[in-house]
Amino acid sequence: MGTPRKRYTKEFKLETIKLAESSGKPMAQIEQELGITNGLLGKWREKYTEAGSEAFPGEGNLKPTEERIRDLERENMRLRQEREILKKVLGIFSRESP
Repeated sequence: MGTPRKRYTKEFKLETIKLAESSGKPMAQIEQELGITNGLLGKWREKYTEAGSEAFPGEGNLKPTEERIRDLERENMRLRQEREILKKVLGIFSRESP
C-alpha cells in the first residue's frame, strides 16, 4: 500500500495562493519550501480562479450552487410523488361515488 494522501485545509490553500501571488517567488520554490507536491499549487490556483470563494468546499461538502440544485431535485421528486398519490386518491374517490 502507498502512503496516505495529505489533506490540506481550505485556509492553508488560500494562504498558499496568496503567498504565491505576493512573494514573487516561483511556484516550484514555494511548493518545495512548504513540502507540497510539485504542481499542486498550480492546480489550487486554477480552482480558485474558476470558482472563487466556492473553491475548496471540503471533503463531502458541495459548493453552495450544487447543494441548492440537489435540494431542488429532492423537492421536485417529493412533489412528483405527492402528485401521483393525489391522482390515485382522486381516481379511487371518483369511481366510488354514484
